[in-house]
Amino acid sequence: MTNAHSTDHDSSLASAAPNGAGSVGGPAALPFDEARAKQFSAAFAAIADSIETVVRGKRGEIELALLCLLSGGHLLIEDVPGVGKTTLAKALAGAIGANLGRVQFTPDLLPADVTGVSVWNRSDASFEFRPGPIFTGLVLADEINRASPKTQSSLLEAMAEGQVTVDGITHPLPEPFMVLATQNPIEQEGTYPLPESQLDRFLMRISMGYPDRADEMGILETHQTDGVVNRMRAIATVKDVVAMTAMVNEVHIDPALRGYLIDLAEGTRRHPGVALGMSPRATLSLQRVSRARAAAAGRTFVTDDDIKAMSVTVLSHRLILTPDASLKGITAEQVLGDVLRAVPVP
Repeated sequence: MTNAHSTDHDSSLASAAPNGAGSVGGPAALPFDEARAKQFSAAFAAIADSIETVVRGKRGEIELALLCLLSGGHLLIEDVPGVGKTTLAKALAGAIGANLGRVQFTPDLLPADVTGVSVWNRSDASFEFRPGPIFTGLVLADEINRASPKTQSSLLEAMAEGQVTVDGITHPLPEPFMVLATQNPIEQEGTYPLPESQLDRFLMRISMGYPDRADEMGILETHQTDGVVNRMRAIATVKDVVAMTAMVNEVHIDPALRGYLIDLAEGTRRHPGVALGMSPRATLSLQRVSRARAAAAGRTFVTDDDIKAMSVTVLSHRLILTPDASLKGITAEQVLGDVLRAVPVP
């Protein structure tokens, strides 16, 4: 993308949010019609193209991460070391010109190392709050399952409510705010598995996977030296992302499709292999991401294909299977496949 293309997005997207979207848009803001949908789709593709120059051969994962950001959610990237989890987080921040706060989770990490701490200021005899890396907006929680449950739980309020409370004082987090957490599912020694309440705060869980031969050859050519991500030019701005997130909320979803979402939730709750099915938060999450996918495709409305396409990524980490199902090797993905086939589309 050229700089001129980037400028077009910067100048128009920030004013494209619908009415009632807070500081973005305003009384004169335009509705999310077909023209705005095409504009959204073009901006989405441009940002994804920019990230793909660094993260080669992972277009699907890039688009999922971007959909997660534009849905106002948090992303869990679960895979083995060295496949580009951290690079994806850095490239996403670089493409929108955002700062990336990084926290390396270790067993001795304290909650204050993440959220910040109040320090006594001797000059004016008062406590001064020094914010932690979580206040950068986009936060890379690297190897999140290596920290103690107490430190993991320090993210709960931030992820759920967009704020942090320290010493009884609540501090709002910047917009957009997104936690991109990574974990290695293979290595279990010295780790603390994320509890269900923490997993439920993540809008999506994705895996990177190994690149194919051609893409890995491209990685060898373009990543010969460090600093590839640092040389990225922002294709959009943080203000654009806030505007696009507001636009997602205006994508139309038919009441019949809302009923379909509830039917899917009830299907998971009744499935014999599921001990704990979809929560209302999971239903809301699937609706939100389906709207974002529709907007990315240049549509002003959600279809059942949007819901089906996002179901596994949004729901698989939220379902708790029965012990019997786990012993039989049944996976959450298989359960969701059963439910999607059983529930009729309106």
